[in-house]
Amino acid sequence: MRFAHAQSQEGAEAPRLVSVHDEEIVFVDALFDGAPATLEQLIAGGDALLDLVREAAASAPRHPLSGIRYASAVLAPPSILAVGLNYAAHSGELGLKTDAGPTVFVLWPNSLTAHEATTSWPRALSEAVDYEAELGVIIGRPGRDIAEADALQHVWGYTVVNDITARNIQFSEAQWSRCKSFDGFTPTGPFVVTADEIPDPQDLHIWTVVDGHTVQDASTGQMVRSVATLIHKLSESVTLLPGTLISTGSPGGAGYSRDPQIFLRDRSTVTVGIDGIGELTTHCRILD
Repeated sequence: MRFAHAQSQEGAEAPRLVSVHDEEIVFVDALFDGAPATLEQLIAGGDALLDLVREAAASAPRHPLSGIRYASAVLAPPSILAVGLNYAAHSGELGLKTDAGPTVFVLWPNSLTAHEATTSWPRALSEAVDYEAELGVIIGRPGRDIAEADALQHVWGYTVVNDITARNIQFSEAQWSRCKSFDGFTPTGPFVVTADEIPDPQDLHIWTVVDGHTVQDASTGQMVRSVATLIHKLSESVTLLPGTLISTGSPGGAGYSRDPQIFLRDRSTVTVGIDGIGELTTHCRILD
């Protein structure tokens, strides 16, 4: 199934979980008494709740998808774990070495934002803000020290992430969380697709378009460490909780490494996409 968090165009009320059926939606919290209102509540209910929602949504009243405004695909994940240098082309273009283990950092929850939202930042802080298309993995079953062979059984679903980065700050500090966690620097969505619809997360076309120009064009099969390997490695030291978002790294083509460089400008529009999951658009404003 395909889910999103939706609001009215005015965005005054709290986001509501919807299931998406082509160009129509079903409000999940209206399906039955106690139905989940958010993705996090749906995940917490396990397979049994997902089956109830799937059955009820099949015959529920539908509404036009065009009438909604999106919220972040994930609203309150217990953690956002980001992986750097997970495509050889990207680590090479940044002049950084892919280490023996994954490069892991956390993203702050204030950075989460939605499809078609506007992300703004002060010019005084950065004029070197970059895009990074990434596959987002959402954990469904908790686990610690998960075997690689079992790792995909712990995945609830997948989404699209744009890991926006202030490169000047990234290369001036020893950690990467701040440079990637400005308000609105982690757009997600618009959709979350359940794991059963993505038989192989290493066989997905991933791409980025900035102001009408394709700047990233790759396959998730080019990851240095697969989704299963990342889950195994991350769970060696921490219990992965339901709802955890893992952003799995970006392919080559970052703006920082181009000649001439391409950074997100005032009024830039950047769309990152993954075939089979969706397209995620962000509008940019630089504040003087």
